[in-house]
Amino acid sequence: MGALDGLKVIDLTQRLPGPYCTMLLADLGADVIQVESPAGDATRTLAVGEAAKGAAHALLGRNKRSVVLNLKSDDGREACLRLIDSADVVVEGFRPGVAARLGIDYETVRARNPQLVYCSISGYGQDGPYRDRAGHDLNYLGIAGVLDMTRGSDGQPAIPGIQVADIGAGALSAAVAVLAATLHKHRTGQGQYIDVAMLDGLVSMLSIHAMTVLAGGPSPTGGQALLSGGHPCYAVYPTRDGHITVGCTESHFWKNFLVFLGREDLVAEMWAEGERNRAAQAQVAAILRTRSSAQWLADFSSIDTCVGPVNSVEQALIDEQVTHRGLVRCTGADGEAGPAQLGHAFRMSATPPAIRRRAARLGEHTREVLASIGYPDERIECMREGGAIGTG
Repeated sequence: MGALDGLKVIDLTQRLPGPYCTMLLADLGADVIQVESPAGDATRTLAVGEAAKGAAHALLGRNKRSVVLNLKSDDGREACLRLIDSADVVVEGFRPGVAARLGIDYETVRARNPQLVYCSISGYGQDGPYRDRAGHDLNYLGIAGVLDMTRGSDGQPAIPGIQVADIGAGALSAAVAVLAATLHKHRTGQGQYIDVAMLDGLVSMLSIHAMTVLAGGPSPTGGQALLSGGHPCYAVYPTRDGHITVGCTESHFWKNFLVFLGREDLVAEMWAEGERNRAAQAQVAAILRTRSSAQWLADFSSIDTCVGPVNSVEQALIDEQVTHRGLVRCTGADGEAGPAQLGHAFRMSATPPAIRRRAARLGEHTREVLASIGYPDERIECMREGGAIGTG
């Protein structure tokens, strides 16, 4: 039994932020009905190389049911509204104003279902001068100051390897807000509207850097700021054949690291800046370049300090800690052997998240779901023939 058993969620999102949010809810037991256009969610075909086609959807679509509705048709829109009538939560990812034009915005559906929790995920939010701008993860990172703080050795802004805005600022923020609003609804009987902007989430994640500036401190410089590679104790260092990470923000970890290297004289340079920083990092780097990453990691494994590898994605997926924690699964929804699948980011002792259902084929559950809200077979067939719905 999942923590969210009995919670009915209508998913009107596509691509990454919304589907990742609703995947989390589905993993926790919610009945997530993904409403797709006749063309289907873009993640069904998103891939680098033919072999990976559909791989993203296998993750983002798991534990959900798929219904195909043409929301530009009267019948398709009415079917969507009837689904929402019996729902607890709606998550939509349209650009601001689109839901209103389709007649499925919060004000419209709240009149039919006052207890509904309705969450909109967008790049810039439902108001403000950027409201109508198009954008993607990279654009939000740039505006929020994250790219300026993420620079390579050449000093140029470097694109983070994962979608920080989409997942961290968008999907996770939305999931937390939906759960909080659902708890409030159970306590008070009141639904509410949630406006999640990925830019807002990124700015809030600036945390210590933003607070430094707000307190009158300097604006952080990419590669030189606190916890951004700007100090000897917290940096990525080259080895003979790659790199390792050193994250010794506590003095005892830093001292243990340096004692092992035979450079206890650098203990005082822990938070050095400017020329002292560069000199200390260069001296540490010179030592670490003398051996391979594997050799250093083997030696440091017995030292109480914070040193780790710089894994490729392939290496990360077979890392012994990752595999021990079950973050890569090879079982299907029925418990039988199946294709490799990412596991869950957290454990719960009483109501653990689970993979109960494989990602659905496009429109696989249209008939089943429409029948459950009172549509007779002949009506469903008529709507299919008229292009208002699609069936798998």
